[in-house]
Amino acid sequence: MNREPVATLQATANLWDRKALQIDSDSPEMVDRKVKGLLNKLTMKNFDCISDQIIFWANKSEKEKDGRTLVQVIHLVFENAIAEVIWSEMYARLCRKMMEQISPKVQDDGIKTNEGKPIAGGQLFRKYLLNRCQEDFDRVWVAKETTAATVAWTALAVNSDEYYAAQKAKRQGLGLIKFIGELFKLRMLTEPIMHECVEKLLDNVHNPEEEEIESLCKLLTTVGGILDIPRARSHLDVYFSQMKKLTKSPNVTSRTQCMLLDLIELRERKWITRNSVAAPWPSRPRLLQVTNNT
Repeated sequence: MNREPVATLQATANLWDRKALQIDSDSPEMVDRKVKGLLNKLTMKNFDCISDQIIFWANKSEKEKDGRTLVQVIHLVFENAIAEVIWSEMYARLCRKMMEQISPKVQDDGIKTNEGKPIAGGQLFRKYLLNRCQEDFDRVWVAKETTAATVAWTALAVNSDEYYAAQKAKRQGLGLIKFIGELFKLRMLTEPIMHECVEKLLDNVHNPEEEEIESLCKLLTTVGGILDIPRARSHLDVYFSQMKKLTKSPNVTSRTQCMLLDLIELRERKWITRNSVAAPWPSRPRLLQVTNNT
């Protein structure tokens, strides 16, 4: 049987090279991959070790003049904190530690003090954090209002894209409110910011959205005991007076009424929960997708 000769394989000009695919150690792609992986591993048991590594990556901003890597790390922490509501306290603790231990060499030349010097270190971290809280609160609020205006909560809308968009906005809103409350408990946000959030959530008392009331109850359950002090008690009295009226409103569902009544009862008990014994921390699944470089 005759066979034709086989041509010898020739090397091509665009030969595949594994080294060419390697990512620079300081690139945004590498920071994204490494920090996501660390956040997926973070638990209360390994908090000190993993948080130190996250701060290491945030400190890559020492070589920058705009703090972009620190902003990227804060963004990733926020993503996890809003998605994993049960771990809000842990992520707030992470933010507190980052603020205290971020390198003073990390600065942003575009944000200056009254003396004209760039803000740096923990002060810069707190500035970025406040900006992110405000941006996320405004974004979630706009998303909620937009989807609520287009979705009719009926069986016909259950499988629509608008319905799922509204559900996502609701989850993000509740996660953000819980995280903001935990940040306040660690003195990273101020009382005026908390009062602004409460007033925003109580803005529509005549025909409130259920998500607004649920967010209000979650926030005050988290921070009410800290806010309810003599100098602010008159504000809390006004809030709870409005909530008592809402419990009798025909525009409020029975589920929402129960949440409000539970909150009112919690204040009457001096903010002592029925189950005051802390439950053990649950195990947590991996959340953020990490791209493997193989």
